[in-house]
Amino acid sequence: MVQKMRNNYKQAALMALQHFDLDWTQIRFNQLSDTCTFVIETNKEGTFLLRLHSGRSKEEINSEIAWLELLKRKIDVPLPKGVHDRTGSVTFKVEQGNGDGIYASLMRWVEGEHANERLTEGQIYKEGVLLAKLHKAAQELELPPGFNRPVWDEHSFRKAMLRLKLHYHSFLSDDEFVLYQSAAEKLYGWLSKQHKNKNRRTYGVIHGDLHQGNIIFKEGEPRPIDFGRCGWGYYLYDVAHTILGIYPLQRELVIKGYESVIKLDGEWVQTLEHFTVMVMIENYCHHAPDPRETEGLKAEQPYAQAILRNYLKGDPFLFNTIEI
Repeated sequence: MVQKMRNNYKQAALMALQHFDLDWTQIRFNQLSDTCTFVIETNKEGTFLLRLHSGRSKEEINSEIAWLELLKRKIDVPLPKGVHDRTGSVTFKVEQGNGDGIYASLMRWVEGEHANERLTEGQIYKEGVLLAKLHKAAQELELPPGFNRPVWDEHSFRKAMLRLKLHYHSFLSDDEFVLYQSAAEKLYGWLSKQHKNKNRRTYGVIHGDLHQGNIIFKEGEPRPIDFGRCGWGYYLYDVAHTILGIYPLQRELVIKGYESVIKLDGEWVQTLEHFTVMVMIENYCHHAPDPRETEGLKAEQPYAQAILRNYLKGDPFLFNTIEI
């Protein structure tokens, strides 16, 4: 089934490439998630990433690419860049044989490598600096006309939980799912009390998915990739994506790097713990329907459920070693 989907997407990708005057030499499948991506190698123009979007409107995709252009003018960090087709568009529809169509976009490849488990303390600290640079720029930039991106809040979280309710049996027992439901109820109550104010330092346009897999390094410097989930959200929600997959001492380094640019105030630790649980649950909601992810999700549950138990008891967990 997955292979058939890849083949269908590859046919759409080949059709999409006809919109450009690229002397390409190789097309290579990259990833299949909400967006299917292919790496495009060329003779002279360099490397590109071709994206086939599911569930995103043309306006949303255009807004993402416009936002990246604004960020490029504000921060000294290499970012993905949209490529115009022959008609001058950065987003276009590829018609498929069944009468349907899918939106496509082509991005210039950002050079760099994933650090994986070889992250140094300096690299982790710089991840925090990178996050703060993105957020500081977001505070200062004026949005492009017609900006249309998702909002990550209580409403989006409730939708994610509906998805988990349908698919949790793939990696959770009924008793374990009750733990997730209890944590979600606590989050609903807390999120409902958060007041969005797009002029405040806590809320604005965020990357929305800056986990370790979406940070690459070039000569020791971090670079963000895959802004496909960028939208409105709290800045600490963005930080939660970055720190979730690393150790407590490494999380402290991310925060130190962040605070070298933007100081955190108020009860930020508790706020970040709420968002970290939210992000963790959202990740499982996203991956639960995919059988390729099942074994990995099961393997993560002892630590995930330890986090949920601490969260429900009100015990700190973010910068502490917790018992499994």
